[in-house]
Parts: sequence; structure tokens; C-alpha cells
Amino acid sequence: MHGRPVLEREKLLREQDGLEGYSILTIGPGGENRVLFASVMVGHRAAGRIGAGAVLGSKNVAAVSVKGTGRIQPANPSAWMESVRTAHRIVKESPNTPGFTELGTMGGYENSDRIGDLPTKNWQSNSWGKGEAVSAHFFGKNQVSSTGCYKGCPMKCGRKVHVKEGPWKTPEHDGGEYETVGSFTAYVLNEDVDCAVHCGYLCNEMGIDTISAGAAIGFLFECAEKGILQESAVNGLDLSWGNGKVLPLLVEMIAGREGIGDILADGVKRAAQRIGGGAEKFAVHVKGLEGPCHDPRAGKTLAVSYGTANRGMCHIHPLETVAYDCAHLDFGLSSFGLPDPGKFERWDEEGKGDATRILQDGGTLPDILGTCKFYMYVGITPNEYAAMLSALTGWNVTGEELMETAERVTNMQRLFNCREGFGRKHDRLPDRVRSLPAFGQYAESPESAVRNYDLMLDEYYDARGWDRTTGAPLKETLQRLGISE
Repeated sequence: MHGRPVLEREKLLREQDGLEGYSILTIGPGGENRVLFASVMVGHRAAGRIGAGAVLGSKNVAAVSVKGTGRIQPANPSAWMESVRTAHRIVKESPNTPGFTELGTMGGYENSDRIGDLPTKNWQSNSWGKGEAVSAHFFGKNQVSSTGCYKGCPMKCGRKVHVKEGPWKTPEHDGGEYETVGSFTAYVLNEDVDCAVHCGYLCNEMGIDTISAGAAIGFLFECAEKGILQESAVNGLDLSWGNGKVLPLLVEMIAGREGIGDILADGVKRAAQRIGGGAEKFAVHVKGLEGPCHDPRAGKTLAVSYGTANRGMCHIHPLETVAYDCAHLDFGLSSFGLPDPGKFERWDEEGKGDATRILQDGGTLPDILGTCKFYMYVGITPNEYAAMLSALTGWNVTGEELMETAERVTNMQRLFNCREGFGRKHDRLPDRVRSLPAFGQYAESPESAVRNYDLMLDEYYDARGWDRTTGAPLKETLQRLGISE
């Protein structure tokens, strides 16, 4: 089993251990080698970003198989079916659903490039100018069909993709997400979309996170550009920007902790510390987690959301707040106190503290409930979740109570981080991410730079009920939420 790619080991488990009909979680070589951004995989679906695969690998757990035979009986079956049908109807009737079904997350690639939401060349810029060409190739050559994570999904935003022929010929698989393609195109200036899709496939097979893998490689390219790598570390590799041919090799080196891949496997924060020579200045991360493919120079609530997110620089945990700034999407949270997004310009910085708080709490709610976060993009609000949860459990839960639960969870996570020594200084956004883009469409737009991050952070702490100096929740906040000290 050791060293085998994800799909092969899953196949062996089903055949040799009689696990047909089971749902199987596996790790790949990345998890076995304790790559700090190794994923847990279900086929080519990934629980990625924060290294759960490395945790399983450290415990010598290669796979977990599960099979259920019973059925869950709702406390109120008729109310349950009514609430589920209502939620399905909302999703089906949402004007945003067809876009997700037809195009998936890659449907936003061209627009992200246009509005300055696409980190480019290791965050040196927020736009590339090649979004239209990349999208045209992807949808014309790589996308096969849309698919759901589960049988009954009314949204089906997942992709089946492949590379039909050529040097990067790749079988059909679950992949081709915006973050994956962005990480292996704009992030490293690679125009070969087939290569990017192939790299996503390799990351899945190796069981490593696509975002952190692409970010680590972009960081490596800049180290090479600035001449701060030892010749022995490079070992003859062409690490020039845009060289797609080296990307799959580097993915495998990271997963196997081979050569320079051993340094990158620990993430950009630790890699910069080992490499030295000023590499820390362009190691883009918050709390050790590499930045994804959404840029706060497009919409400023994302700056504070990135900086204060409890697990680091993540766009989807708790929520992609740039959609609030740029698309004026309220995620169904306006009735829960979210300020009207129409009252702000996307580059406004003042007055967004409370909006960021509510967006974060709303985005934490699907994590608590174990539901898909994208349903918030197509009309599902805390009220629909409350109706389903009440009917299922017999509890009498309101949307307001769920939002307070999410706030309590956010504060509990924050208390954990405070206990481990995190504070205001760890809520900083990297200088590069706050700076005017070095090139591209917004290089001459000073308003796109994050100009007063401390002001936004102060407003956010006030909205949260956290101490401005330490960033820790205040006593009265914990008392209000029923959290004992």
C-alpha cells in the first residue's frame, strides 16, 4: 500500500479487503511523507488545505472505510420533507444556480482576472490579463461534464475534467476547480492550461492540497528569480516563471519530499525560514497557511477576513467575502444585521468591521452543520437551515440562534488560538498583499492597495467584542455567548 497513488490504493482496498459499497477515506504519498499540506481524499475529492493527511500519516493510518446500513428517522418527518423541498426549490429557482451547474467555480476565473481578484506571479499582481484565454481553453478542451458531490445535489457545481491528448494526457477525474487552475496558471505565470489540469490530477493522486502546492512552487520560482537558492538545491531545474514543464515534477518532489521538494513540503513559512536571504518578504501566508486565489485588493473585507481567520489565509473558511464587495452578494444575511453591500464601494475600507464579522459567522454555519457552503450563494439562509434542523432533531431552533451558535464557535476557536500564543500581531496581512500591484491592470490604481489595515482591524475587533491591543475576546463577550473563562 505504501507509496501508491490515491485511486490505486482505494481500488486495492475494495478488491483485497472486500470493501465494495464502502465509503473510503485515504491518504496518498503526501500524507505518508507528512507533507504539511497533505489532504484526506475520497476518490479525487479532497479535504485539503490544513494537513489532515499528514496527521493521519503520522499515526500510520492509510485509510478509513465506512458503511452504514440504517436510516435516520427525523423527529418530524412531514416537516422535514417540507423544509427540504423548500430548500431544494430555492436552489433550483436561484438565478445563480445555472452558472454553478454549467461552469462550476471556474466560471469565475475570467471575471476574477478582470476585477483584480486573481493573485499573479506569487501575489506581485492581482491581475494577469489572460483570464479569457485560460477560460476558453478550459471550457473548450478540459471540461467534460458537471457533477454533484452527492446524488441528490440540486446544484452540481463539481467538474469532470480531462486532458484528451498531448504531453499532459490525463484521464477523466474530479477536478478543474478555480483554485486549482489558478494556482497552477496565474500564480506561476503558466499559460499551459492542460498542464495545470494535469497538476491538479497529480495533487489528487499524491494527496496534497492544490492551493498550497501551487503557492509553494510560486514562492520557489521567486526565490530562483532573486538568486537566493543554492545551486545544489536547484539541481539543474529550470525554475523560471511560466515554465509549465517543471510543475508536475515539482508536485511529485513535494509529495515525496525529494530534493527541494522536502523544503517546500513544510509550506512557505517554514521554507522561507530555511532558505533565508530575505525569502520571508515574499512568503505569502497568514498563520502559516498559504494564500489562495482571491485577492483582497479587489475587495477590502477579504483583507480582514484573511488576517483574522482562525485557521489562516483561507478564502472559504469562513467565507469568500470578496463577493460581498464586488458582486454585492449578501449571502442571505441582510436580515441578520449584515449592512447593505450596495452602500459600499469595493475599495472602501472604513465601516466594514461589522460586515466582516457577520459574513464570517454566516460562513461558519455550514461548517457546523456539515453542509455545502456554496448553497449560501444560491439562496439558502440560516432560516432554511434552522427549519431543516428543527424538523430533523425536534429542537426549536431559529436562524438567529444558529447565527449566535456560529459566533460562539468563532470565539471558541479564537480562544484556542489565544491559548496557543496567537494575538493581534498574527492577524497581520502580508505586506505584499496590501501593496499596490507591481504590474497589471491595477498597477496605477492606488485605491486597490490596502491603505489602512489597522483601522479595519480596530473596527473588526470592536464589532467582535475583542480587545484592540491583544485581539482576545473581552470578558463581557464571553459572558454574552455563555462561554466560561
